[in-house]
Amino acid sequence: MSEKRKTIPKIGLRIIKSAIGVMLCFVIYLLRGGQGTPFYSALAVLWCIQPHHKDSVKNALQRTVGTVIGAFYGLVFILLKYYVLDLKEGVLHYFILSLFIMPIIYTTILLNKKNASYFSCVVYLSIVVNHLSDDNPFFFVMDRSLDTLIGIAVGLVINLIHIHGKRRKDVLFIADMDNALRSTGEKLTPFSRFTLTNLLDDGMPLTVMTLRTPAAYLEAMGDIRPRIPIIAMDGAIMYDINENSYPRVYVISAQHAAEIENYFKKKNFSSFTTVILEDVLLIYYDELKNDAEKKIYDKLHRSPYRNYLNKSRPEEHAVVYYLLVDKTELIKALADDLEAEGYSDDFKIITYPSDDYPGYSYIKIYNKNATVENMIDYLKKEYGYEKVVSVGDDKSIHKVEHKERDCNDIVHRLNRLYYGGR
Repeated sequence: MSEKRKTIPKIGLRIIKSAIGVMLCFVIYLLRGGQGTPFYSALAVLWCIQPHHKDSVKNALQRTVGTVIGAFYGLVFILLKYYVLDLKEGVLHYFILSLFIMPIIYTTILLNKKNASYFSCVVYLSIVVNHLSDDNPFFFVMDRSLDTLIGIAVGLVINLIHIHGKRRKDVLFIADMDNALRSTGEKLTPFSRFTLTNLLDDGMPLTVMTLRTPAAYLEAMGDIRPRIPIIAMDGAIMYDINENSYPRVYVISAQHAAEIENYFKKKNFSSFTTVILEDVLLIYYDELKNDAEKKIYDKLHRSPYRNYLNKSRPEEHAVVYYLLVDKTELIKALADDLEAEGYSDDFKIITYPSDDYPGYSYIKIYNKNATVENMIDYLKKEYGYEKVVSVGDDKSIHKVEHKERDCNDIVHRLNRLYYGGR
């Protein structure tokens, strides 16, 4: 058993931006002649440096609102403390100070700015805890607010600055993540998820090709949603994640499907039969005859992305593909029989051993034209791309830059290629 490769993570752009942001806060402090408290600016800029570009403006606005709310209640508390109640430090002072947290948070809820609650409380506490009997509480509150707003502004600017090269939007990028996901326990690494999200937010023309079903893709990479439909089931279907639709599907006709199913029955095999009906993916099955079939069903039927039906396929429904699983020797014999009967001339038939169920193998049967090459050609015409670059692809379908196997390697490569690298 091969050991997992252990690597020291690289210093990311967010870390560098955070250090630059803090430095700029101190530069602004010096340019202001030492006025204000740069600590609050630095604190705000660290809160505003976001992983994803699309969050920058939204978070800056949230924290600006939070600053105003916190500053307002901070001023109210100071006026109440010194000009109404004449509070000294003690139990009553800290009791009232703490009670103010309630209206602060409630105000953010009323204004539908719940994400600003924490920041509002931070600004409020920075004012009321550190206020040392200033002669003019208004100026003190304004200074604290200005310090915070400087940090927010610096964070926003740094987040919106792109330091990459020219974006390559004339190329359709295709990532094959199957091998990489298998090596990471079917999960994207945090770096890969973060970087892919940023690339898509920045307009990268990216899609994914996979042997898997749309359900398996969504479970592994659900929040990675390319605007271009993904190629799934080894080229049998194209799935638009954002529209939850299937713009292109290669199917086995209902007539041919009936012929195949009769052949299965004659050979005493059962199958999982996948059908797409009005943009709903259905999986028909009859009897579960072996342990592997039962375990597959038990593992997958609870998924919200899959719809299993314990019944025969309606005779008028065309089929996307058949999945059969059985003992390896039985599957090999069936594959040989299918070839001898000429089925391999009319359909795309794939046979491979199961990694999850030792001693078992799979057969998948598709429409003959269900290929990744055909789907890529369709995407090129539909979206107007002449160039296609595949990354992480073993099949060399089009121009393959590298055959990376690691998620981070694939995503690093995509990042370099999109921003003009080689």
